[in-house]
Amino acid sequence: MKQTDHYCLPLKTASDLPDLKFGKLTPIATGDETSRAFQLLDTFDDTLSGAGKLLWDTGETLELLTPRDGLLRQPATRSGPFVTDLADGPVKAALGEVSPLRALLPVGEGDIQETRLSLVDGEQKTRVRINLRLLTTQQGESVAIVTLQGLRGYDKALAQVRKQILASGGAPLGEGSIYATLFPGRAGYVAKPAILIGQDEAAYHAANSIIGTYLPIARANEKGIIDDTDTEFLHDYRIALRKIRSVLSLFSGVYGEKATLRLKTRFSELMSPTGRLRDLDVYLAEKDKFFALLPATLHPGLAQLFDMFADQRKEAQTALSNHLKSKAYRQEVGDLVDLFAKGKKIKRGPDADRPALDYSRALIWKRYRKVCRIAAGIDAQTEDEEVHRLRIQCKKLRYLMEFFGPVFPRAEFQSILKPLKRLQDNLGLFNDYSVQQDNLRALLDDLGRTSEKKNLEIAQSVGALVAVLHRKQLEERAKVMKSFGNFNSKTTRDTFRTLFHDTEGKK
Repeated sequence: MKQTDHYCLPLKTASDLPDLKFGKLTPIATGDETSRAFQLLDTFDDTLSGAGKLLWDTGETLELLTPRDGLLRQPATRSGPFVTDLADGPVKAALGEVSPLRALLPVGEGDIQETRLSLVDGEQKTRVRINLRLLTTQQGESVAIVTLQGLRGYDKALAQVRKQILASGGAPLGEGSIYATLFPGRAGYVAKPAILIGQDEAAYHAANSIIGTYLPIARANEKGIIDDTDTEFLHDYRIALRKIRSVLSLFSGVYGEKATLRLKTRFSELMSPTGRLRDLDVYLAEKDKFFALLPATLHPGLAQLFDMFADQRKEAQTALSNHLKSKAYRQEVGDLVDLFAKGKKIKRGPDADRPALDYSRALIWKRYRKVCRIAAGIDAQTEDEEVHRLRIQCKKLRYLMEFFGPVFPRAEFQSILKPLKRLQDNLGLFNDYSVQQDNLRALLDDLGRTSEKKNLEIAQSVGALVAVLHRKQLEERAKVMKSFGNFNSKTTRDTFRTLFHDTEGKK
């Protein structure tokens, strides 16, 4: 075997395939047709379909069809819904793009009908093999996938068959969405949508558009949080709300002062119940890292600490789930969706009618200059609070740039966004180490009120962990200063000025 190709075929072409002539080659069935039930799997954010891959579970095997590697199989045995729960095998190895924090979820079910053909010449020699799979859902939607298998020494025959498949309407696997064909009406989830803002659009309408886009994204994650499917549902929910709050904070003057204050309060109240569960999710996700930081003699106390975190997480998840299912929450979030869908009831501010493009330039330039002023003063002795302030300003700058990014030239825009992201990564780690230390110190204070033996073991481990986290925080501070040096290059400064400040950049 030398080469394998995969194509989606029109159903008419697929049904005629056994009777077609491929030049001087004739299709011959090489076995009985087989039919198996399947369950198609993907993550909530469509990681696999986005990569042009199909993963299905037949009950006995997991099968992954990819444009590059062909069909991979391994036993369907798995201990849970995550890639890390799969048995070792070729399918697991080929799912590297799937986040270990994202669950593999059922997209739909159906049957796979498989037909094998050999294309033979006048001497009955096989030149090319064809595998035709017809996937049909329980709703009756179908898609045909043909696999061409070239044999050694018959490259011309394979090229001829490939050409005829393409001429008959075949499309390489990965072009177009098989999921959309099999499951029409299924809305794909996009955590970071491109929001098209017209250059002449008013700032008021731009703000409404951004908030009106991210509210449904937050809501799309509610069921996953309630069902406790994976921790990324809560993460995405919080990011969507955070972006909404940043619009209310950064777009000053677009809405009336009282309206802005009222909206800030309402969205803060939506965010508030999520904090504790998210903190515990972060701790538990980094459990192995924490154990690696401490010697084995302190692991028993650390194990008890994480058992405590796991129990607290169950309580926090139940509380948040009940909150999201409550009538009061449903009413409030529904009212907010309606408010921004219509947008007519929100009091306009003095900058409401300002052109969004000019407004965005002014906002981004102002925030960029603020980032530079704060970062320029950071050294080894700077108080942590000032580093945290830089992190917040970088986050606001990043959100602004992402909101309005489609309006600006892509190449220049990406050239300044990438170093900002790297700076943010360092600042995020610095903040994580700081917050974790504060939380662990508070835990030590609580443990200190009792003298139980197990609490003393936990306290010893926590105390050592705080010391290690403090050291890593200091190391990250040095990286922050280095990252800012890269971000603050002359090229980056010139690009910011051209895009967001100079008169020439506004034309």
